[in-house]
Amino acid sequence: MAVDMNIQELLVTGDSNLLVHQVQGKWATKNSKILSYLHHVHELRKRFTKIEFRHVPRIHNEFADALATLSSMIQHLDKNYIDPIQVKIHNQPAYYAHVEEETDGKPWFDDIKKYLSKGEYS
Repeated sequence: MAVDMNIQELLVTGDSNLLVHQVQGKWATKNSKILSYLHHVHELRKRFTKIEFRHVPRIHNEFADALATLSSMIQHLDKNYIDPIQVKIHNQPAYYAHVEEETDGKPWFDDIKKYLSKGEYS
C-alpha cells in the first residue's frame, strides 16, 4: 500500500526485536523459513528514499497484541505444523485473491489510509 501511495519515507514498527535487527542487517539469520521474507524486504527497501525499522515492545502496541492473541486461539491438529507461505518476487503487482468491491466504492484500505493521514479510525 505504501508503494502504491508513492510514499517516500516510511517508519516500520515491529514487536519482534529479533526480526527488526535482522531486517536492519545488525543480526544475521540462518532460519530458512524467513530468509525469503528478508530478501523481499531488502528489495522493497529500494523503493523508498528513507525507511526505518523500529522495535516496539508488544505491551506498547495494542494492535499487535490483539492479533497475537487471536492467532494463539487458532489450533492445528499437529502442533508442530506451520502452514507454508510461498513468497515470489514479481516485477509487477500480483494478487492472490480477488476482493469484491466495497459497497461504498472506497478501496479496502480506505480506513487504514484515513487513520494514517488523519489519526481517525471509524
